[in-house]
Amino acid sequence: MTPGENSSGARRRQGGITKAGNVHARRLLVEAAWCYRFAPRVTAHLERKARDASPRARDIAWKAQCRLCGKFRRLTLKGKNPKAVCIAVGRELAGFVQRLPERVILGEVQRAPAIFSSLKLEIDRRRIPGRFLLTGSTQVLLVPKMSDSLAGRMQKLHLHPLAQCELERAEPNFLNVLFEGRFSDESGDRLGLSLATRIAAGGYPEALTVPQGTQRIKWYQGYVDALIQRDVRDLGRIDMLDLMPRIMQLAASQTAEPFNINALANTLRTNWTNVRTYLTFLERVFLLERLDPWCNSDYKRLILKPKLHLCDTGLACALLHADASELDADRVRLGHLLETFAYQELKRQAGWHDAPLRFSYFRDKDDYEVDVVIERGMNAVAGIETKAAASVNAADFRGLRKLAEIAGSRFVCGVLLYDGEFSASFGDKLYAVPIRKLWERGGAENPRSP
Repeated sequence: MTPGENSSGARRRQGGITKAGNVHARRLLVEAAWCYRFAPRVTAHLERKARDASPRARDIAWKAQCRLCGKFRRLTLKGKNPKAVCIAVGRELAGFVQRLPERVILGEVQRAPAIFSSLKLEIDRRRIPGRFLLTGSTQVLLVPKMSDSLAGRMQKLHLHPLAQCELERAEPNFLNVLFEGRFSDESGDRLGLSLATRIAAGGYPEALTVPQGTQRIKWYQGYVDALIQRDVRDLGRIDMLDLMPRIMQLAASQTAEPFNINALANTLRTNWTNVRTYLTFLERVFLLERLDPWCNSDYKRLILKPKLHLCDTGLACALLHADASELDADRVRLGHLLETFAYQELKRQAGWHDAPLRFSYFRDKDDYEVDVVIERGMNAVAGIETKAAASVNAADFRGLRKLAEIAGSRFVCGVLLYDGEFSASFGDKLYAVPIRKLWERGGAENPRSP
């Protein structure tokens, strides 16, 4: 909100507000400033927004509302032009960031996209790494009304639900051992029903405090409904909002499978462009995740359809109304959810891995498939397969052998995760490993041969 200026020497003359700066930020500031012409009060809408705020934050907000409402009233009573009063209040709102403390946490920033322009000015004025911690339940940079991207001034961190190793308070080294290509010969008990229990529980901290069964399912369903009704609307225009829960249920029933947008559109009786848009919105609020196919320019028989994974298996089970015992009885569904469970655990652990990792999956037209392909740098490729059984045989490694053949010297290790007791070697760089090794700390020695 920059005024025009015609100054010369000691004379300073300012004019009206120019169009310099971000148009969205200016419009939001002006609209917010007009609200202060009314008497200060806490409406039901403000009460809902401030429900989770600390008492100190609510006290600061109330004092600010009283001060700005009083300023609007005093300037108006002095005969000032209401538009000029509105601009004065708006400029004071813009200066809010400059008065923030040295370390600040700003939550749900997608609700206030106009603040990014003020943050940019303050960051440029004082470069202090870690001064602002911004949190949000959507990919905030994709909000249409975002006033500034903070490019070069912000580092993005995806906060996943809790990993199994975090729940167990363990320090796993699975990814390190994977790229070293050696797994230790350690035995342990099968997980059995407890594996299905872990899958059905998921990793959301709040959900884990709710008793298992109907209450936990209702918590997950309420969480999805809140994101769809509130955050998805901020991302764009939604013509058929009732389709979103149905898309989530279909995604839960087909998790870890290559998806076809046209087939989904036919099932939902809508056009494919709506389905594509809604899937994109659900990805942006971290409910769905797309896993792209692994590509190799020298191999022409690859299937290039992406897979869809739900962000958490507890959420998937809630949408399917399946508990641990029902999941353990349905081995086909357990296999799909186990693949999503292993993939999400690997993604969460990759967040604190030393080197950046790229995730994909491998499938070709001859039905050779590897559930997860992990690449580290340019010259290291590893494959992960999952199986919900207690035993494995050489035929279970056909997809990993095909991946090793195509990747050549880049292939460092292939692992089949299963619900068994021992780690075993199945040839050059191929291992069967109990799935509990994902979150338990294990060594890197020579495993037994089958």
